Amino acid sequence: MPLPPRWVRRLLLAPGVVLLAFAVVTTLPAWALLALALSPLVPGRLRPLRLLWIGTVYLAWDAAALVALFALWLASGFGARKRSPAFQRAHYRLAGWFLRALFWQARWALRLRIDVAGADPDVALPGRPELVICRHAGPGDSFILIHALVNWFHREPRIVLKESLQWDPAIDVLLNRLPNRFIAPGPDGREAAVAQIGHLAEDLDGDDAFVIFPEGGNFTPGRRLRAIARLRALGLDRMASRAERMRHVLAPQPGGLLAALDAAPQAGVVFVAHTGLDRMLTVTDVWRELPMDKRIVMRFWSVPPEEIPAGHQERVEWLFDWWARIDRWIAAHRDGSADG
Repeated sequence: MPLPPRWVRRLLLAPGVVLLAFAVVTTLPAWALLALALSPLVPGRLRPLRLLWIGTVYLAWDAAALVALFALWLASGFGARKRSPAFQRAHYRLAGWFLRALFWQARWALRLRIDVAGADPDVALPGRPELVICRHAGPGDSFILIHALVNWFHREPRIVLKESLQWDPAIDVLLNRLPNRFIAPGPDGREAAVAQIGHLAEDLDGDDAFVIFPEGGNFTPGRRLRAIARLRALGLDRMASRAERMRHVLAPQPGGLLAALDAAPQAGVVFVAHTGLDRMLTVTDVWRELPMDKRIVMRFWSVPPEEIPAGHQERVEWLFDWWARIDRWIAAHRDGSADG
């Protein structure tokens, strides 16, 4: 379904979410009794009740964020100063507060735990911008990464995202006020998308983190095969063979990262792997896993600017080398081990 125009999203979708949240929260006791009555009929530990609670929390979270963003819009002179440094910082602080609240609920309701393997990454050190390159797998992994960057490492992320994420009104309003890019997937307009990514990576300062997911989507076995077939169709047989040896990641698409490296030669690179949500590929998988009882393990590797190759082909090979390393790490840690 095509994304509706911005005026529809602002005047209809965003207020609709606030009204829906109000209606659900005020009638929550009735819904809770219904979910509790259905729970004995459904295998698992109170799955209908947990699903109701998770959905209600996210809906209320979205609505509260929209109300706070509307207040910031008013305070900025009806949006006139929303791009000023002070209001940009205020939006990042707001994002940090709401992400902390979301993950507090995830720990309580889903029994979700996040651990970091290995030494503390250089992304925690101030003074140098970083290009943060992450694999994409499982529900909510992008939320986890941004939560880590904002609340653990006190970074201000610039994110490359799919255009369809603007269906979520809070994400739409917040991230369109900050320096991010929503990219439409597909081969059409690929050069324009790469140019947008390069532009986004310009003028990074010492606390910025440019975030990109070079796989272009969440890992699934079908997408992995399609990515390999695409490489072969382009005549890149050697890269296709390398991609076939990687069992847990998609073949990375280097165009956006190469544009970002060219635009920000002063930046370091941080590669991010995670495991714990890999096996949840469908809505059925998520339903089966409730409550998740998941331990998500993240691993950061920091590469200083002087260790990044200079040539185009050398950078492509370097990216595939790192992706192979991430694939091996995932294979070794899918059981939840946090070593190495």
